[in-house]
Amino acid sequence: MITEKKMMTSQKDGQRAGTIVKALSGYYYVAPDEGADEPFRCRARGIFKKKGLSPLVGDHVLFSETEHGEGTVDEIFPRSSELIRPPVANVDLAVLVFSVTEPALSLSLLDKFLVHIEHAGIEAVLCLSKQDLTMAEGREAEEAQEAAAIVRRIYEPVGYEVYGTSSKRREGIEALRERLRRSVAVFAGQSGVGKSSLLNTLVPGLALETNEISSRLGRGKHTTRHVELIAVGDRESGGFVADTPGFSQLDFTELGIEDLGYCFREMRELAPSCKFRGCTHVHEPGCAVLAARESGKIAESRYTNYVQFLAEMKDKKRRY
Repeated sequence: MITEKKMMTSQKDGQRAGTIVKALSGYYYVAPDEGADEPFRCRARGIFKKKGLSPLVGDHVLFSETEHGEGTVDEIFPRSSELIRPPVANVDLAVLVFSVTEPALSLSLLDKFLVHIEHAGIEAVLCLSKQDLTMAEGREAEEAQEAAAIVRRIYEPVGYEVYGTSSKRREGIEALRERLRRSVAVFAGQSGVGKSSLLNTLVPGLALETNEISSRLGRGKHTTRHVELIAVGDRESGGFVADTPGFSQLDFTELGIEDLGYCFREMRELAPSCKFRGCTHVHEPGCAVLAARESGKIAESRYTNYVQFLAEMKDKKRRY
């Protein structure tokens, strides 16, 4: 929780505590913990570069005011979590936004995002945007309804919360806003799924830039150029969300092959029951994961994506 984190820190003489809410062109914009001041535009002290440490959006820091509303970041408090892509610290919650159609739902990409979030040790919830398209007529509506049903059938039993939203109809917005209370959340997902539209609806007056889907390319145009924390609700009970650049691909450079199975919740639970320690869940006898797959307790798409990711990781390891 944001409040609990801030209570753990203490200010030093001439310094104030705050949170980096934006990083842009070498400047860090720090929102003070106390007072209604606008964020201070700060430079980071050179000592961070010597230590090989860079401040991140979401960092809780001590800063000193200089003049003209500017300052310096003097100290970075220990992080509870750190994401590499997107570069955000102290995230409590990841909201993975995928549309039911336009662009078409990719379970492979969804699982890839979940692997990264699980590896970072962050709680994840799924948000299915553009729910209004399920109420239209024709084949598109049927495909949208089927996509929403598939996600709920596969991911809710594994333990992921699924929220359905429509920015146009303002449906599901209050439930999602309540889930964001007192959290630092990162919004991520495939380009063109409506992340900016969703944030505009969650935070009236925000007016983030949005673009329509490119029909020629079949994907959205990237509209977000930097990471920024946006306040949702009031200072005491609200939270922060990060609007982040859209992604169409993720790699596994920071993930070890032996970590992959751990990042699939259902496999993590079953792994202790495997006959062999270090089981890859691909060909070993007495594998609890293979048995669960055979009996239908593990979704075929999840297992297929696991094997695909494992092959990608092994191939990269051979090349390097």
